Amino acid sequence: MLAPIFDEAADTVAAQFPEAGQVVMGKVDCDREGSIATRFHISKYPTLKVFRNGQPTKREYRGQRSSEAFLSFIQKQLADPIKEFTDLKELTELDDKKRTVIGYFDRKDVPQYNVFRKVATGLKDDCQFFVGFGSVSAPMHPPGEPIVVFRADKARSNERDETFTGSLNAYDELSTWVTEKCVPLVREITFENAEELTEEGIPFLILFHKPEDNESVKKFNDVVRNELMSEKKSVNFLTADGVKFAHPLHHLGKGQNDLPLIAIDSFRHMYLFPDVNEMEVPGKLKSFLQDLYSGKLHREFHYGPEPVTDTPKETDAGIKKPTTPPESTFKKLAPSKNRYTLLRDEL
Repeated sequence: MLAPIFDEAADTVAAQFPEAGQVVMGKVDCDREGSIATRFHISKYPTLKVFRNGQPTKREYRGQRSSEAFLSFIQKQLADPIKEFTDLKELTELDDKKRTVIGYFDRKDVPQYNVFRKVATGLKDDCQFFVGFGSVSAPMHPPGEPIVVFRADKARSNERDETFTGSLNAYDELSTWVTEKCVPLVREITFENAEELTEEGIPFLILFHKPEDNESVKKFNDVVRNELMSEKKSVNFLTADGVKFAHPLHHLGKGQNDLPLIAIDSFRHMYLFPDVNEMEVPGKLKSFLQDLYSGKLHREFHYGPEPVTDTPKETDAGIKKPTTPPESTFKKLAPSKNRYTLLRDEL
């Protein structure tokens, strides 16, 4: 169904951007080219991947599937990712709910700025980028020595501005640093990115909060960064607007008046952290995750609080009835069979 639309879009894009190599639309038969499918982790058909500077971007294309939508998407991809400021006062008026990278340069026609722009192109979905030239940025850097600074999302972090100390001539070095800053350890889950997050296939540790509650978000970020870095390959750390995601709260038997709260979604069941006020108690959240890995959370839902010495047996008082933890709600936001052929279902 997509093939003729994709071909039409390719003709439209080629007419709009005739410069050779500026935009390329291609397609791969993954039955014939199995090594390519494996290399790029194709788990469903059709998959639409975006490449910039020869590298696949973190996010796949998941927008509307029409020739017009493809063209609009590409036009946005080619837009300049960096906004130029003409007065330092403008930097005090930036949206402090976004992560920001700021470059201070003498001139635009220097190799370091080309590297900066290339990095910005690849990460513009994760950070906002600003730059100043000449006398505008002169007070912020030594003559002939451009600098790049990262400014954290003030709504989610208490970190101060941090200056890049590596070489601005080295793309890989700057790209790695900016990626670490712009792709946060704790991400916000939305209905727009839920599918890609569920595809990563690891459990969620989620802070549900009220939209205006920035303090709980900051505390959660601090705890994750200070205590849970070792778990980042085993679990996704997320925050969620508890008003928008009221359905998972309902499954947990909670409502907006119970916010903030923390829960694990294992993609089978959901488990509630007993007391959100204890998330800053050293070791509490890590212990909660360890109880998930060991199966303790699941056992306690069935048989009550541990320690349990033996499997429950029939006694004179009868058999203790097991209970069932709430089912996962986020697994329902995973890729849909109505939109994709899911390869894992065919294995």
